[in-house]
Amino acid sequence: MQLVDPTVQSPDLQNARAPKLASLQGLTVGLLSNGKLNAELLLRETAALFVARHGCTVAELVQKGNASAPAGPERIETLVAHCDFLLTANGD
Repeated sequence: MQLVDPTVQSPDLQNARAPKLASLQGLTVGLLSNGKLNAELLLRETAALFVARHGCTVAELVQKGNASAPAGPERIETLVAHCDFLLTANGD
């Protein structure tokens, strides 16, 4: 397992922060669940706040199926194609 500090520049160019969104207004939020007991509820409740506060729409929730493994390329491609930004949660 590799831990990455999100507050510093990545030493290699493979890890980079996405540019800050100018606005959330009207964007589509993607939901990636790790399959933990309360992850889906946490994601849907959080997404509802983006809908209410920023007029966002919510893409279909994607399950990655294993909390200890990264999402596979096909799931990432689905998310990239259908959302502007992504929420993920650990709902223990």
